[in-house]
Amino acid sequence: MMKSFVGFACVAAIISTAAGIAAPPSRADETCLSPYTASLIKGQEAYLHVWTLGEKGLGDESDKLVTIGADPKSSSYGKVINSVSVGGRGEAHHMGFTDDRKYLWAGRLDDCKIFIFDVGTDPSHPALVKTITDLTGKTGYIGPHTFYAIPGRMVIGALSNDKTRDGVTGIAVYSNKGEFLSAHPIPADNGGDGYGYDIAINPKKNVFLTSSFTGWNNYMMDIGKLIKDAEAMKHFGNTMVLWNLKSMQPEKILSVPGAPLEIRWSLKEGDDWAITASALTSKLWLINHDAKDQWQAKEVGTIGDPAKIPLPVDISISADGTRLWVNTFMDGTTHLFDISDPEHPKQIYEKVTGKQVNMISQSWDGKRVYITSSLLENWDKKGDDNEQVLRAYDWDGKDLALKFEVDFFKDKLGRPHHMKFSGQASKASLEVPGRLASQ
Repeated sequence: MMKSFVGFACVAAIISTAAGIAAPPSRADETCLSPYTASLIKGQEAYLHVWTLGEKGLGDESDKLVTIGADPKSSSYGKVINSVSVGGRGEAHHMGFTDDRKYLWAGRLDDCKIFIFDVGTDPSHPALVKTITDLTGKTGYIGPHTFYAIPGRMVIGALSNDKTRDGVTGIAVYSNKGEFLSAHPIPADNGGDGYGYDIAINPKKNVFLTSSFTGWNNYMMDIGKLIKDAEAMKHFGNTMVLWNLKSMQPEKILSVPGAPLEIRWSLKEGDDWAITASALTSKLWLINHDAKDQWQAKEVGTIGDPAKIPLPVDISISADGTRLWVNTFMDGTTHLFDISDPEHPKQIYEKVTGKQVNMISQSWDGKRVYITSSLLENWDKKGDDNEQVLRAYDWDGKDLALKFEVDFFKDKLGRPHHMKFSGQASKASLEVPGRLASQ
């Protein structure tokens, strides 16, 4: 399955330079971007890009990138400005900016196509400029999920492989031009299970983490059938992997039962810990290094009532590292945890924000929170509970106040999944943060 390590030396050298010389803090975001991403939007975001699954019998039925006005001072606030259909339906899922933030890569979990949109020239009207179709041929991996920028490169975390289609998979690295460079299998022995999901880098500690979900056989299966299939339910990831950033080699397997999904490093200066949520066990896990500088994973909190399987699906950390938003899909609830003491997270707020809720993104200043509804086409609820919306809220420190809502079914767009912010072109292209300039 794992075919090639072509270009590894080149990639390692670039990462080594970035990690070894600049040693930037593990700052990210608004609030989950790679620390190598330029032009963070610390003020008001102008646009919201939503990677959307096409729906049979709805509109043009195709997957599409939808752009929505997000600036309350604009006449386009809360309105769909633009939509770029890519043709067909292939389980549209996640996206990621290139390090210069001028291009947005978006993947499909089923047919493995990767689409590159130009969002730097005119972020209000992204343009599809390239489609990558060689991921499986070059690596044997399928299900391109996470797109994580490093200098001049895009690291892609996959979910499965093209032989057994279980969760055993790996990481691929492409140039920003869309050329394949190298592949790196996730360890499936010595305690590893080979599964993949998210990627998160801490350059200062020269490490990155990967988490683990499940393979094509499960994420493309109807969730009702999946839950009743005892054998299929055994095939979920129970580990995270700590990698050496410079060498791109795995160094330690961490036991994190129950499909740990999104990973967020604390953004607070001086912090070197990360947090994740396990979907099946509904737990918060802290990844930190001990007094001997050995990395450990520790269960530190519970999300909702695990017996009811609330299914935490996405998390968003605040810029000061003290708050964590968590969306639980099954009960449609948005939770807020105080994580100022990461060893003892405490839930301080919750609100039902939909019949089903999936992704959650917050602005850098924490004043705005956005949620979408779709998890996976075959995992979304049925009937009246299958609402497909994007909702935008203001957060005043006490309550979420709904500001606008876009009904993706009513507007014949599809199922909204992943979101990314962008600003006006002139603003986005001028700001070069010190961490990038130092590279």
